[in-house]
Amino acid sequence: MTAHRPVLLDEAIEALRVRPDGVYLDATFGRGGHTRAILAHLGPGGRVLALDRDPEAVAAAAAITDPRLAVRHALFSALAQALAQAGLERVDGVLFDLGVSAPQLEAPARGFSFRTEGPLDMRMDPTRGETAAEWLARAGEAELRGVIKNHGEERFARPIAKAIVAARARGGLRTTLELARVVAAAVRTRERGQDPATRTFQAVRIHVNQELAELSLALPQAFAALAPGGRLVVISFHSLEDRLVKGFLRGLARPQMPERLPLKASEMPQARLKLVGRAVRPTAREVAANPRARSAVMRVAEKLA
Repeated sequence: MTAHRPVLLDEAIEALRVRPDGVYLDATFGRGGHTRAILAHLGPGGRVLALDRDPEAVAAAAAITDPRLAVRHALFSALAQALAQAGLERVDGVLFDLGVSAPQLEAPARGFSFRTEGPLDMRMDPTRGETAAEWLARAGEAELRGVIKNHGEERFARPIAKAIVAARARGGLRTTLELARVVAAAVRTRERGQDPATRTFQAVRIHVNQELAELSLALPQAFAALAPGGRLVVISFHSLEDRLVKGFLRGLARPQMPERLPLKASEMPQARLKLVGRAVRPTAREVAANPRARSAVMRVAEKLA
């Protein structure tokens, strides 16, 4: 199995401006690449709390025996609760790396990949919730079409949804390759180099894990936990995530001005975040070494006093 390579590692650590005595939250432990780098920049008084919803990732964290690290099995929506349980009121930086890890993609039993045969699971946390197969077995055609169109940005959502319903009537969809073949037969054309099933698998995975809803709940909690001057660093991998992150950061960096209300200067709404630089993308060298990095976008903001 391919080792997981953290994306934009040096850029993310630089963006966090890790202080030796700082306290940091890695909201997506994965296989610990970013966490290890943060720990390497900390002094004896520093601290890291790492979260992951995947029990396998949490188990992998046991290999790090650093007393400055605490790890919690938690959803994004429970971010504030995890901080409270760790006794942390404020942190100096928060990192989100929203990508699917190599161990998740390459383990056939997890059902994330359309390239290998496996059960249609796709859950980030296989101990809870509905599997992809269970959802595909019960969802109506309109719901299927909406999810595939909105979460996969798939222009062939309608014929794909029809094909899934038809395949279901013939005996169901139980494996990844069964779904991939159904989608491939329904997609008339595709961008060069992209598998016909790419967008549908993304859409189903996002829906099963409620990824956008979880991120929408997590970002305000992360902002609230930041100390003044703390940095929020988010690495996203598709346009839906990036638009959500971009909108959230801009909303706090550009407060809405009330219309037609005379205000004194002291009463004017104040920005709560400062955007730091422009969106950062991987270099050609990193993409060549790690093709999964090619769609990554990193955005950085700093909490104002």
